[in-house]
Amino acid sequence: MSRPYLGEFEELVLLTVAILNGTAYGLAIAEELKRRTDRSINLSGVHMALYRLEDKGFVKSELGGATAARGGRRKRLFLITAYGKRTLDELRLIRNDLWEAIPNLSFS
Repeated sequence: MSRPYLGEFEELVLLTVAILNGTAYGLAIAEELKRRTDRSINLSGVHMALYRLEDKGFVKSELGGATAARGGRRKRLFLITAYGKRTLDELRLIRNDLWEAIPNLSFS
């Protein structure tokens, strides 16, 4: 059985969920991605990626506690699953293998 397809943005979101380790929610992920990639990040795009990752089993979510700062609303927190971590490890090995396979090129 092959690994489900993971797009570039989904991979970045999954990596960020792992980095935030238990404090990952839509806005925090978007801010962390913007800071680390210097890219314009669309919050709804982050949410769409998170729901796709959850459907594929790479992350799981739970509702956090309600806060006055959010008008009593609860945050949906995302956590990486063991399957998500395994997938990131596999992707890292594949990418490292490809990088190491590049011949020593000289440009003139």
